Amino acid sequence: MTRYFQLDEANGLLAELDPLLLTLAQQRHQLVRLRDELLESDASAAGAAGTGDGAGSASGTLDAHDEGLRLARLRMQGLIDQMQAAVARLDELGVVLRDIETGLIDFPALVNGRQVWLCWRLGEVGIDYWHELSSGVAGRQRIIDLA
Repeated sequence: MTRYFQLDEANGLLAELDPLLLTLAQQRHQLVRLRDELLESDASAAGAAGTGDGAGSASGTLDAHDEGLRLARLRMQGLIDQMQAAVARLDELGVVLRDIETGLIDFPALVNGRQVWLCWRLGEVGIDYWHELSSGVAGRQRIIDLA
């Protein structure tokens, strides 16, 4: 069953949601950086493996590379686990996450019997926007115009 928020109630949750969403955005950034480093490292290791001279030096390099990959994957999994916990918390609260990078979330609300989304993103002081279910963030309108 959908939980519907009053504007004051949704605004009251922002003190908890702001740091949660900021951390989530930072974790996403770290995850992307680790992924990129992993891809770059894989390309470098593939080049190094192709230039081995048969004396065993490439093997030592590859062993170190494999250990680095293992550690990077563990760091990535740790970030993913933390991000999943944050998303689960949002879901538990009844908030809909729209975009991790910008911290965009929606709160389901009822206005004169119709369902709308109260819309907020990181950096905004309070919930000042809403949009229809079908319009998304592109259709955001000022709360003051909601009637």
